[in-house]
Amino acid sequence: MRTIHVDQITNAVAKMCMEANFHLPDDVKQRLIEMKNKEESPIGVGILEDIILNANMASENEVPMCQDTGMAVFFIELGQSLMIEGGLLVDAVNEGVRQGYTKGFLRKSVVADPLRRKNTGDNTPAVIHLDLVDGDRLKIVFAPKGFGSENMSRSKMLKPADGVDGVIDFVLKTVSLAGPNPCPPIVVGVGIGGTLDKAAQIAKHALTREIGSVHGDDYYQELETLLLTKVNALGIGPQGLGGKTTCIAVHVEAYPTHIAGLPVVVNINCHAARHDEVIL
Repeated sequence: MRTIHVDQITNAVAKMCMEANFHLPDDVKQRLIEMKNKEESPIGVGILEDIILNANMASENEVPMCQDTGMAVFFIELGQSLMIEGGLLVDAVNEGVRQGYTKGFLRKSVVADPLRRKNTGDNTPAVIHLDLVDGDRLKIVFAPKGFGSENMSRSKMLKPADGVDGVIDFVLKTVSLAGPNPCPPIVVGVGIGGTLDKAAQIAKHALTREIGSVHGDDYYQELETLLLTKVNALGIGPQGLGGKTTCIAVHVEAYPTHIAGLPVVVNINCHAARHDEVIL
């Protein structure tokens, strides 16, 4: 049985909070450059150049690339042969968020109650999705989620007979309704199957995949390619001002579901598709 102390987790999380908000991952930046070179709209090209410049300046000066530094979302894989000493995993993660957002002068965006709206002052609590896995490692994936794009996400319980055409139609309607609001070009995470809550979880997890990665199942890989083509054909364009670069990636995840249902969730991320990962 391997052992790690909670302080290692807190320190790693604090660093991730700052790194993810300061530095746009290379996979996202590279795709933005590729899309800029293919964009036909002069306005769209200009906007994409500004987005890339903004990301570079944020990284060089170690300041947030966006004023919305997000709600702290984590996907954690805990090996069953790993023992955590010195406290609780959840407390360690939240302490890391508290330290990272304070030290990095990141905007605290979390209210303690959804209706009474008092800010917690330290961006906690985090949203933590925990999976127990084989092994003795702790994998932490962090994705600060801004709500300009989060607010444009939608869920729907389709009928099984709606099939893949129903899923495609729902994704396109969701992106169309979102228009310029999620700051396109966007990343679209699609969760299909499970229950309503499971579909939402895998849709968000899909947003943490590396841009350029493809689904391991050829069927869903083809669906991702088809959806990306159809979304970009909507003509929304960078910041909603027209063009063919509405979306830089569509990631689909699926899960077994009930014979009587077909849950689907579309979770949208803006072009600041921030994510970071560490293995302890």
